[in-house]
Amino acid sequence: MKKVLLIVGGIVLVILLGLFLTVTNGLSRGKNVVLDGVDLSEMPNGAYLGTYDFKRWSNTVNVHVKDHQITAIDIVQDITGAGITDCSGEMFRRVIDAQDTRVDTVTGATVTAKAYLKAIEDALNN
Repeated sequence: MKKVLLIVGGIVLVILLGLFLTVTNGLSRGKNVVLDGVDLSEMPNGAYLGTYDFKRWSNTVNVHVKDHQITAIDIVQDITGAGITDCSGEMFRRVIDAQDTRVDTVTGATVTAKAYLKAIEDALNN
């Protein structure tokens, strides 16, 4: 009986360790992503598709520009598990208010927020 409990406990421990490593994989690199900002002074009116591709934070957004202003941002493909730390609405509001991607991120969702910001930069800088 003790042997069975040790085996089951070992399996549970390995599963938990695997989950922990999966969830934390890439956090350090994601937190250190540098935001370049955007220059809208020459940006024609239109909708621009942008993508950020990094592990589970990959996403695609559509950024709408009118009269050199970001007017709306829509998610085309969301970040896996974004519902857990849904910060997209707040981040998009901050970008629209600042007309730039160099804004404060949402506390507790830094990597997710930076992933959205990099997709916005990709849309407007390419």
